[in-house]
Amino acid sequence: MATADKKADLAGPGIGNYEDLEKILPKDYHSLLTPKDTMKALFAVKNYIEEYLCKELNLIMVQVPLIVDVESGVNDMLDRDGSRTPIQFHINNDYNKNPIDAQVVQAATKWKRVALKQFGMKVGEGLCTDMKAVRKDYFLDHDHSAYVDQWDWEKVMAFDQRNLNFLKDTVKGIWKVLVGAEKHVQKLFPQLKTDKYPNLPEELTFLHAEEILDMYPDLPRKQRETAILQKYPAVFIIGIGWTLKDGYPHEMRAADYDDWVTETKSESGKPMHGLNGDILVWNSVTKRRHELTSMGIRVTKETLKQQLEMTGQLDFLKLPYHKAIMNDEIPLSIGGGIGQSRTYMQILKKAHLGEVSVTVWPKILKDICNKKDIHVLE
Repeated sequence: MATADKKADLAGPGIGNYEDLEKILPKDYHSLLTPKDTMKALFAVKNYIEEYLCKELNLIMVQVPLIVDVESGVNDMLDRDGSRTPIQFHINNDYNKNPIDAQVVQAATKWKRVALKQFGMKVGEGLCTDMKAVRKDYFLDHDHSAYVDQWDWEKVMAFDQRNLNFLKDTVKGIWKVLVGAEKHVQKLFPQLKTDKYPNLPEELTFLHAEEILDMYPDLPRKQRETAILQKYPAVFIIGIGWTLKDGYPHEMRAADYDDWVTETKSESGKPMHGLNGDILVWNSVTKRRHELTSMGIRVTKETLKQQLEMTGQLDFLKLPYHKAIMNDEIPLSIGGGIGQSRTYMQILKKAHLGEVSVTVWPKILKDICNKKDIHVLE
């Protein structure tokens, strides 16, 4: 496999051009639900997940910002290569005597950790948000849109919980809720239960990014994920961000929220790295890998400094958010973002994000979809 292929694969999971997308989208698709029933089913899933995620992880729903002050440093930069920049604008407040430079959030990852203190959360308590964001630098395909909706959640943890067992137990709790949501909506809309599109498996398979590379050393990341999902239709890939032995991380991950540097051990006792990961499932409608959530145990002041050093971003330590971690002013935590529209797409057996969310799509994409009986909302 050419080095360029592996390098090109790091910045994100999009397809990249509409000729390929046209070939990839299913040819024999027909939605199992009308647009009206899709909305009823979608909100049944949304309400179930919000209620049971809060019960399972001991969270409460809280308000979340759509815009943040640039100076705060709390916006999510998504990747550490600087390829995805937030929308920024100037608020000409008080005749420009007290102006604010603001950004639309790309995710609430850093804000949530600060908010744990604001809401007085104790160890074992946390928050969940109905987060909306804009990511303008995505290629718009069947499962990437400029408009992003997530259940962004965060929970206070103790230092002695910073281990793989705690991470896995938390992931299992989330998986239980997602599987439960699918069963719940199928009681309301039995047509969603079909042999053509199998349900989510009851069990999630846990694998380290390092183990998957050992299994498929010549494949770039997306192809490794596709291959592993043929064996296990739902996986949690541990350790995303650490540079693997082929010289590349499994995927680029920002250096200032998830901990991807801490040494751990695989179940067989091999040394591994990272206390974070992604849930990926096989989407039987699109016949492609499908990411549902990114999450992880967050950095300590030691691992924050180590990761910023490794990525050449030590200047971030001047920002308020990073200072708060270095000065022990905000709690240790675990958190993640579950893609809402991604989850609806999977559970409601849809071929395109545009069937479950209203956003902008280029005419070329809408034309391709119309030809394939995929009707995006406008």
